[in-house]
Amino acid sequence: MNALWPRILKIAYRKDPVVSFVVTVGAVDAVIGGVGSSWSLFGLGMGTVGVAIILRFCFLKRSHLEQASAVPEYYLPPNSSRPQLPILNRNKKHLP
Repeated sequence: MNALWPRILKIAYRKDPVVSFVVTVGAVDAVIGGVGSSWSLFGLGMGTVGVAIILRFCFLKRSHLEQASAVPEYYLPPNSSRPQLPILNRNKKHLP
């Protein structure tokens, strides 16, 4: 289980570093508030984590909508007006 946590954290930080940082700050605040019996700090930390998770899902939903509506760009028209290029054959005889 200990080897699994660094892998999960590394994947999370690579995908969305800002939201992961805010979740980490909120979790640290919540732990400090819970251990030190400071319920206002605990509530602030839990609220920060909750808002960050909600933002993550909003960003995730928005990225799926942008990917679905993206129209592919073509560099050449479908029916090119230029004739096709001839097939090049490599001749074994080299003329001087």
